[in-house]
Amino acid sequence: MHDAYEPVPILEKLPLQIDCLATWDDWLLVGTKPGHLLLYRVKKDAGTNRFEVTLEKSNKNFSKKIQQLFVVSQYKILVSLLENNIHVHDLLTFQQITVVSKARGATLFACDLQQSSSGEAKLRMCVAVKRKIQLYYWKDRDFHELQGDVTAPDIPKSMAWCENSICVGFKRDYYLIRMDGRGTVKELFPTGKQLEPLVAPLADGKVAVGQDDLTVVLNEEGVCTQKCALNWTDIPVAMEHQPPYIIAVLPRYVEIRTLEPRLLVQSVELQRPRFITSAGSNVVYVASNHFVWRLVPISIASQIRQLLQDKQFELALQLAKMKDDSDADKRQQIHHIQNLFAFNLYCQKRFDDSMQVFAKLGTDPTHVIGLYPDLLPSDYRKQLHYPNPLPTLSGAELEKAHLALIDYLTQKRSHLVKQLNDSDPFTTSPLMEGTPTIKSRKKLLQIIDTTLLKCYLHTNVALVSPLLRLENNHCHIEESEYVLKKAHKYSELIILYEKKGLHQKALQVLLDQSTKANSPLKGHERTVQYLQRLGVENLGMIFEFSPWVLKICPEDGLKIFTEDLTEVETLPRDKVLNFLKDGFKDLAIPYLEHIIYMWDETRPEFHNVLIQLYLEKVQGLMKVYLNSLPEGQTPVAAGKESGELGEYRNKLLSFLEVSSSYEPERLISDFPFDGLLEERALLLGRMGKHEQALFIYVHILKDTHMAEDHYHTDTVYLSLLRMYLSPPDVHFLGPIKMELCEPQANLQAALKVLQLHHSKLNTTKAINLLPANTQIREIQVFLESVLEEKAGRKRFDQVLKSLLQAEFLRRSETGALHVNISCYCNILFCNTLACVHHAQIKLGFFCDAKVHTWVCSERLYK
Repeated sequence: MHDAYEPVPILEKLPLQIDCLATWDDWLLVGTKPGHLLLYRVKKDAGTNRFEVTLEKSNKNFSKKIQQLFVVSQYKILVSLLENNIHVHDLLTFQQITVVSKARGATLFACDLQQSSSGEAKLRMCVAVKRKIQLYYWKDRDFHELQGDVTAPDIPKSMAWCENSICVGFKRDYYLIRMDGRGTVKELFPTGKQLEPLVAPLADGKVAVGQDDLTVVLNEEGVCTQKCALNWTDIPVAMEHQPPYIIAVLPRYVEIRTLEPRLLVQSVELQRPRFITSAGSNVVYVASNHFVWRLVPISIASQIRQLLQDKQFELALQLAKMKDDSDADKRQQIHHIQNLFAFNLYCQKRFDDSMQVFAKLGTDPTHVIGLYPDLLPSDYRKQLHYPNPLPTLSGAELEKAHLALIDYLTQKRSHLVKQLNDSDPFTTSPLMEGTPTIKSRKKLLQIIDTTLLKCYLHTNVALVSPLLRLENNHCHIEESEYVLKKAHKYSELIILYEKKGLHQKALQVLLDQSTKANSPLKGHERTVQYLQRLGVENLGMIFEFSPWVLKICPEDGLKIFTEDLTEVETLPRDKVLNFLKDGFKDLAIPYLEHIIYMWDETRPEFHNVLIQLYLEKVQGLMKVYLNSLPEGQTPVAAGKESGELGEYRNKLLSFLEVSSSYEPERLISDFPFDGLLEERALLLGRMGKHEQALFIYVHILKDTHMAEDHYHTDTVYLSLLRMYLSPPDVHFLGPIKMELCEPQANLQAALKVLQLHHSKLNTTKAINLLPANTQIREIQVFLESVLEEKAGRKRFDQVLKSLLQAEFLRRSETGALHVNISCYCNILFCNTLACVHHAQIKLGFFCDAKVHTWVCSERLYK
């Protein structure tokens, strides 16, 4: 509690009993029981709370009974209830202006003065006449009916305007009457044990309604606008609103309270007070039957000081907004009080409310963070000062506090990130004047993100990783590193290092943790994933930290260089290959196979190296294989060997055959002269040295099928025929380090070539190659095959001619020949020729374009 008002006697021991009061400016009207109207002038002495009171006018014949007074200073009129009727007098002369004749029998009235948007005042009045409520408005120095009378359920005892409604208190219940043209009546609630209702208008257009010792606030819909009612120490008999205070007249004293917050502010003991009236702010009179007091407000500055000492910050804020100081001074004091209020909320452990106030104030977030233990660096924390000692938090309270701080910092972070690139100067306000603040947005973001990290570690570890993965994460590296290590959050530490580009540290942690049994980073998988994302700019680091993975798990280690990721695929393949060849030669082959077969690598150097590695592997295995053969046993055919030898030799043979990117001229010198002849033959063929290749197939490997399968051109078939019939000397191949028999002619094999491939051979050249002692029967078979093919070709040409003739005649007879005939026949010939070619492909025939041309030409002339 504090002193908001000081009671000052104005009239003491008045001989006439007071029945009502009214006031405006420096004037006080007193209506007495005998009907006298007294006008006093009350002037305050400068610098004191003393008043000079002068009786300016006394009208003994004003009325026989003065029941109610209401001053409308804007219109210079006095509205009064005299002898149960409404009278209007001039406020200066007390001359009667008008009498509302219809209101005869009135027992109560209530006026409402509204200010329009143009500043013009509008006066409304409701009058209770028995069970009727009459409605009027003031215009042209008279009251006029506003709308029809409203029938009430009982005789009104108390009433007040509430925007476009009237709240009426009857003997037992309260009702709300709507000014909607129909006079809708809404029942509210009982008056309580006290049968005298009390309705008082409030400054904001609402009404305060009494129910015994409780008071509730209603809006024009009749809805209660406060969570809790005001609870008086006795039943009020009258009430006046002086924001932020509500002053109630109780039987033995005057009680002063506030609605928000709900506080008992002051109790003023007076002798049997009954009436209260006011004239705007700061002019309040309270009267008993024979005494009048004025409640003089204590200065707002004094009240604020007392309230701050009592930690009543909400009320102090309301008073600070009412001060007459300059705008700058007022803003500064309000801001100071709000900071104290937010701090006090924190000390009361109302953490969410505290953070909401701090957020609205724009208080430096580091000062808010400093309220919490162990969140700021100790050197900076020592520079911060607070109004009172901070509460000690632990357990569930500390977690609740951290959660509130997280919401606050998340909001601040979002705002700062949007302004990060702004050129406008950045300022925050201190919680306590004289305390340093952060001037850099980036620096503040760093503190906020680091604090969020610490809070997440205390409340919800699952949020640590998403925070660290943010592209605009500003966590302080050393501080974050310290808290993550302390909490043994190594997975999150790796994310921090990665986002900050500290790959060396991250990989070292992965290596250290890979062998620890209970570590979430145990094993090599995370290292593989990390290295795969580094890219070409960190190639040296990849080569530095991949060997331990390649040693313990070559297959997974190779994925560092073969995973289908852009960062992996764009690594320089020559450098990767050299790295693997130098330290992990067995992995060079699968690496080359991957880049060639999966990534379509076509550069000759890689194809050459793969062949050389295949060759090296095959040669080593071949040596072991040959040494293991029993004496006299012949090696199996190339690629048919068991185990790794067969696997790698097949790979070598297949690659030599399918690859078109290697350089045979550079590779052939690597192949031995005393083995791997199949591979040499493929190389020779690729170099265009078909006769040497055929010599190997025919006379060394004795494999005619292989010779015929690898070459399908006319020249090669003639060379094959010549190789069978007139084999060259054994030294034809060069320095072969093998004991070879002198090659012998093989007429049967030559004749077989003639039989199977006669259509691919030049007949004359083929016959000329045959030796003179070749039997006629064998030549006859060859010629019969050739002639049969020629005859088939002739029959085919005759069929084609007949088809063309028939088609030409069909089109001529139907009159479809509307174009130049030679042009038409050319088109027709092309269409038919396409069909014929299709038939040739189906039937395996051979067609000569010259024959077609001749047939077409012959038909055109006919």
